[in-house]
This record gives sequence, structure tokens and C-alpha cells, in this order.
Amino acid sequence: MATSSSATTSTRKSIDCREFPSEKNCSLKISGTEEEVLTVAVQHAVAGHGHADGPELREMLRSGLREER
Repeated sequence: MATSSSATTSTRKSIDCREFPSEKNCSLKISGTEEEVLTVAVQHAVAGHGHADGPELREMLRSGLREER
């Protein structure tokens, strides 16, 4: 299967719910492009953990992004 050069050079990011304090002991890990991960992570934080969407939540999540190897 051939891959485009942009697919091989783009950096995948991930965020792991286990790295954030939670009463639910959530084990979800999300990976993809930075924008994909942030979009899904915000949705999960709001729907799954009851957080309010806003700049503070988005900045907290952005700071939790890790580069995948």
C-alpha cells in the first residue's frame, strides 16, 4: 500500500485520559492529527466527564497532547 509523503511526515498526536485526574478512572486514549485529537477530546471531556467547553478546557487538553512515536 502506497502512502503519500504528507501522511508519512505529518506528526500524530495523542492524549491519554489516564494522565488527568478523574473519578471515573477513564482509560481512553485518542490519537490523530492535533486538530482531530482536540476536537474529540473536548467532546469526550464534556460528554464523559461533565466539563464545560471553553478556552480553559481546550488549553488544558492542548497541554496534554503528546507526540506519537
